[in-house]
Amino acid sequence: MSALHTAECRTILADGSIATLTATRRPREGRADVKCSAPRPDLAERMQQVVRLARHTEVRFDSRDQVMISIDRSPGPQERDWELAAVLADRMVRGLLPARALLANGWSDAWHLGRVGGHGLREAAADVLLGGPDGLPHLGALAGHPDPSARVSSARAWFPLHSGGANDSLGWVEVNLVPAEVAAEDEEAAIAVPTLDLSGQQAVRAVLLGARHFDGRVGRGWRTTVRFSPARFEGNSYELALVMADRIARGREFVPRGRILASGCSSSWHAGAVEAVQAVAEKCALLANEAAPGDRVLLPRACERRIPAGFGDRLRERGASFACVERIGII
Repeated sequence: MSALHTAECRTILADGSIATLTATRRPREGRADVKCSAPRPDLAERMQQVVRLARHTEVRFDSRDQVMISIDRSPGPQERDWELAAVLADRMVRGLLPARALLANGWSDAWHLGRVGGHGLREAAADVLLGGPDGLPHLGALAGHPDPSARVSSARAWFPLHSGGANDSLGWVEVNLVPAEVAAEDEEAAIAVPTLDLSGQQAVRAVLLGARHFDGRVGRGWRTTVRFSPARFEGNSYELALVMADRIARGREFVPRGRILASGCSSSWHAGAVEAVQAVAEKCALLANEAAPGDRVLLPRACERRIPAGFGDRLRERGASFACVERIGII
């Protein structure tokens, strides 16, 4: 890769001071793709998430280098205008943008789509690159390209979160795909899960690679970004929802009129098998209360005997459909 080893981008903080974000590049050699250093741990974590999400719409995937990004001042806990500067510094140090002195402010709730939501400055000099409709609306505009979100295929599926009380709810998992040039040995690294810890990321990657193996190779590579709803969860019963979202995003599954609500896991996704989960009765009660017209509820065939009597009737009364599955495919 021909790129500078260091790049900087500045940003204006809410108190009027200027912070400098510095990105450095070195051979990855088994290290994390992005590492961030900041005065607060939560700031470093958010910075890493932003950079990984913003890489999603890039056409080429290259896992050879690690990028380290630091910020020399501490923005307030609610400040987000530094996000655009972090993204630009990352792209400049990797040679995707010409290296130049930049002062940038912008934030986004959809970095994975390449969109820039806005900025928090009331007044700014003409040399400040501002994110949002009145400045830089999307990352493609940096190179005169169309909105990259048009290339992203996205799908969500929901899964029951059972904690044994009033906090029971539906969580969601979202899979975002962009066609990309990905070498076979980089397939795992091309799956980003920015909001989970290392073990969670590895689990998600293993599920997706296994389920895609069951489909067989289809001759194209994907950059994949997986996002989860904010609610924390444990266990692996989300896996069937993850697989279904991925299959819908890749055009391998019919799209229901409503949502996919699913609970299931597997130790052999590569064989397409769907295995039993725990707390079936409690999850069924939650699903029966949350299902809406057009929703499709999926549970493992291995749990069929533990499904409460009348569960299917309750779903049909609410306009939802229901199936027990033992293998993924066209469900």
